[in-house]
Amino acid sequence: MTDDPTFPPDAPLPPDADVLREAEGNLNSVWLDRLRALLAANEGPEVIEMMAPLHVSDTGDVIEALDHDERVTLLRLLGEKFDFTALTEVDDSVRNELMEALSNEDIARGVSGIDSDDAVYILEDIDAPDREEILAQIPAFERLSLRRSLDFPEESAGRRMQTEFIAIPPFWTVGQTIDYLREEQDLPDEFFQIYVVDPGYSLMGTLPLDKFLRTRRDVKIDALMNTNVIEVEAGQDQEEAARLFERYDLVEVAVVDENRRLVGVLTIDDMVDVIHEEASEDIKLLAGVGDEEISDNVFQAVRSRATWLVVNLVTAVLASLVIGLFDATIEQMVALAVLMPIVASMGGNAGTQTMTITVRALALRELDRRRMGRLILREMSVGVINGAIFAVLIGAVTALRFANPGLGIVIGLAMVVNMIAAGTAGVLLPLGLNKLKIDPAIASSVFVTTVTDVVGFFAFLGLAAIWFGFF
Repeated sequence: MTDDPTFPPDAPLPPDADVLREAEGNLNSVWLDRLRALLAANEGPEVIEMMAPLHVSDTGDVIEALDHDERVTLLRLLGEKFDFTALTEVDDSVRNELMEALSNEDIARGVSGIDSDDAVYILEDIDAPDREEILAQIPAFERLSLRRSLDFPEESAGRRMQTEFIAIPPFWTVGQTIDYLREEQDLPDEFFQIYVVDPGYSLMGTLPLDKFLRTRRDVKIDALMNTNVIEVEAGQDQEEAARLFERYDLVEVAVVDENRRLVGVLTIDDMVDVIHEEASEDIKLLAGVGDEEISDNVFQAVRSRATWLVVNLVTAVLASLVIGLFDATIEQMVALAVLMPIVASMGGNAGTQTMTITVRALALRELDRRRMGRLILREMSVGVINGAIFAVLIGAVTALRFANPGLGIVIGLAMVVNMIAAGTAGVLLPLGLNKLKIDPAIASSVFVTTVTDVVGFFAFLGLAAIWFGFF
């Protein structure tokens, strides 16, 4: 916490101090410094006044911009004014730090006042004993709903669903439903459609609000409802649920249990978060950084990256062993040492391009048997054509630079071989890993690079040894 704040609490506000974000969208440093000064001085009313207009996503950004002690002070000063939904907008490491700093009583109070899907998102990372203590302090009905959601597997639709929804019987009329919506106090703050269920809560149909509001009061619901219902099973993977939203342009969808009883709903705002999370996860896995967040400390970042760096070290040693096989060749023509990284580098880049396309296609479930064969043939053909193009370019440059046409031919041939290998490995390795139930985003990059390095070095040095008669 700052002992000598930039702006004393009683000092006049500098220009733009009441504007949260600058024109570029970044947090206003003047605004943030003013908040830090108020936190250092424990000025609760002023802090509440500054934070009150903020959207929960903006509150999340402010929390991440503060130091740990400042975050704890902010939550303490805001007290019951703090909307715990903001904790769903911060990195996991920041949220976990705050959960450790807050009492179970404070957490129970905070999560009982927010949507059930957001409450589950916060509670699922808390240790089981503490979570049970928190749940015990939440009203019975909310507690049962949260327990049911937490019983579903992680990253499933059941974990993401919101248990607040509107369900009505099919024999009601439009007028009865309107009266119910006007009189009932315990309804979701926002909803996009009404669900029609039987006495056992089995889903019978849905009623979009636009159709509902245009219909006369005396029309019965069963004559109006849509029986062609798209639904998601609670145990289904959240990524599969997100694909349904994308495929059918959904805004809200019902979640049912194994007996097809309605247990919750998924909304588009949650699915946007899922799509973002899954895309971020794949990008980070391709780079070998695991679940690292930007707010992680040095030790966490090192731990996240070290595993795949070790694997990469092993594969690099393999490539160096291939070079070692041709040390006599390199001694007789030093130019080979200068040129061989070019072949390996071009192959590595080409392989990464192909691998990225393949991993994306696998993630989006775009590859059936026909498309898979077409993709393999296409990438091998691309490898041949690109190999030929760059073989001519690098061959001509090499021949001119070293005044050795034979060396230009050797590096050109090696380029063609490695580009074909890159295209083939970029497709087949992710497909093979996926077949073995291994996430291709995790391991593809290291193995594709290994193939292109080994093939590139072996092809170039081997062809040079044969061409110039070094064997």
